[in-house]
Amino acid sequence: MVSVKRFIHDEPALFKASKDFVAHFFKCADPIVYVTSKMPTPNEQIAWTLLGTVLFQDRSYPDIIRLLVKLYERFPGDRLWALPVPKVSEIESVVEQTFNSRNWSMFEHVSGIFLSVGLFVRHHPDLVSWADARTPEGMWRDLGEIYFMGRSNPRPKACAAIYRLIAPRPLGLGLAYCDNTDGKKPLKLPPLPLTMGARRFLAMLGPAKDCGFAELEPQEKQKMANEYFVALSPENPYGAAHALQFFLENGTEGFICREQTLHCSKCPLYEYCNYAEHRKR
Repeated sequence: MVSVKRFIHDEPALFKASKDFVAHFFKCADPIVYVTSKMPTPNEQIAWTLLGTVLFQDRSYPDIIRLLVKLYERFPGDRLWALPVPKVSEIESVVEQTFNSRNWSMFEHVSGIFLSVGLFVRHHPDLVSWADARTPEGMWRDLGEIYFMGRSNPRPKACAAIYRLIAPRPLGLGLAYCDNTDGKKPLKLPPLPLTMGARRFLAMLGPAKDCGFAELEPQEKQKMANEYFVALSPENPYGAAHALQFFLENGTEGFICREQTLHCSKCPLYEYCNYAEHRKR
């Protein structure tokens, strides 16, 4: 595996451009949190953030946002977790109507995820108190109760969910959590979220651009990501992880990063990205 320090030494201009990209996208609201933070109660905000995090797979952020909105319209308030639970056919109907199709790799799992999140809330009815009483590591263990949240390391969906809960707004919901370690050892935070955007970035413009990121073991990918996020934003590594989720991620009209940089012309990575618009090849 390529050394992050070596890459930074060998590619100083690219590294600086990458830091500038992170600075540009650092305060962009997380798409899922942007929707869930508008919900009226803390329990709804937290529960739907968990649901949106698990559902985000093989669809764009705009698609998942549309689905969350439609599901919330159909099952508002406490209907995500209150008894009696919705019928599977009712949940699937919302998905089909939102996408005008059942052709989605997650379609058969959506109802299970929805009902599983509801069960999680019934187990932890006051989600603010649940978060406040647990360290992030404790949250990470508890979230294994949710279907499709992941059970084996490094569990990127669980990690993404936790940071969406505890990161300050607009990056997250800004929830308080337990940091009582009795002074015996430092607080252990989960691995930083390794999103598809960050994976693309590491493989195309990061330390893995010449070594085959796809061939690395999951633990090696996570180790590289954590080290590079720290290098890009030492004071707030999650800011780097958050910003890089937008790299070549589909938005409403092309890539989100294009939409935010005047179709690449204002992007710090313009000279390095092969997907930059109007770039001479």
